[in-house]
Amino acid sequence: LFLATLTYDTLRFEYEDFPETKEPVWILGKKYSVFTEKEEILLDVTSRLWFTYRKNFPAIGGTGPTSDTGWGCMLRCGQMIFAQALVCRHLGRDWRWIKGKRQMDNYFNVLNAFIDKKDSYYSIHQIAQMGVGEGKSIGQWYGPNTVAQVLKKLATFDTWSSLAVHIAMDNTVVMEEIRRLCQSNVLCAGAAACPALESDVLYNGCPEDVGLRERLALWKPLVLLIPLRLGLTEINEAYIETLKHCFMMPQSLGVIGGKPNSAHYFIGYVGEELIYLDPHTTQPAVEPGDSGCLPDESFHCQHPPCRMSIAELDPSIAVGFFCNTEADFNDWCQQIKKLSLVRGALPMFELVERQPSHFSNPDVLNLTPDSSDADRLERFFDSEDEDFEILSL
Repeated sequence: LFLATLTYDTLRFEYEDFPETKEPVWILGKKYSVFTEKEEILLDVTSRLWFTYRKNFPAIGGTGPTSDTGWGCMLRCGQMIFAQALVCRHLGRDWRWIKGKRQMDNYFNVLNAFIDKKDSYYSIHQIAQMGVGEGKSIGQWYGPNTVAQVLKKLATFDTWSSLAVHIAMDNTVVMEEIRRLCQSNVLCAGAAACPALESDVLYNGCPEDVGLRERLALWKPLVLLIPLRLGLTEINEAYIETLKHCFMMPQSLGVIGGKPNSAHYFIGYVGEELIYLDPHTTQPAVEPGDSGCLPDESFHCQHPPCRMSIAELDPSIAVGFFCNTEADFNDWCQQIKKLSLVRGALPMFELVERQPSHFSNPDVLNLTPDSSDADRLERFFDSEDEDFEILSL
């Protein structure tokens, strides 16, 4: 429990380095060797945006909390998985943060979207207040599904990123729904909607103007979040291989979840251990400096990341993927289909072309058919709220 208020400095000495192992280290779709690429591994981890508890930020809603210590860990994990999507969207997966090096403007644009103030797109203020509409009071603990639903709503205001956010419910990813969502911004000159275009079809009657082609992207970049329950009280071993494969895909955004009492952002694995960024350290809120520049060092975890046994993972998680182009999505679908052929790997979710007729079978969840979707999902996915206690300060 005392971890909640440890400062960054006191934590620095507690993390051991990576084990000397022949097993590959996978970080968000990149494969590394501990023996020859340790520096590259640590640079990759340090480059991820790291969001932790903060104190002394402007009061949420004007009169609410000024710190999220003890209740904001899943909200911070939601920020981290979404920040990774924005990094891929605006900077690319291969972008790296070098301490002391002048960063490009887009980097600060991404970081500013998460700063602890009410007008940042994805600030703790926005997430906590948008969560009220999902039935969560400010300062209440979220499950992975709630934070995913809230981020999807907030992303609609982020016209700069122009993301299509899809949350796949009932353990089912419907390809047709995603294509419809991602192609929804295909407009022709004169604002008439073009037919849904495949990537190899030329503009139907649209002018062959390069500038226009840029503006009329055929595919909105996709953030796909899949809330899952991989067992009742502990993770079913049959899912472990599939979960590992998710970190091997180039589209991986990682996983948000944790263990009872604490949420983590999982970015990879080595052997039988998950690698994660931990939000459970309280740092002071950051103010822009005199030059208007934001001091950003505290948003990068500069010690070796934490690790835990996969078997300890709470079964309630959300898995994330980012598909910048339609080709990325098609490739992802192929990989998921291949994964179903891997021996000893139980699929965590189903991939279907269109919505099956049995889709919302209430018997599966043993709830009455007229129970509203939101109700049903909260009870199903956020049942982990009972296992997670608010940390006493």
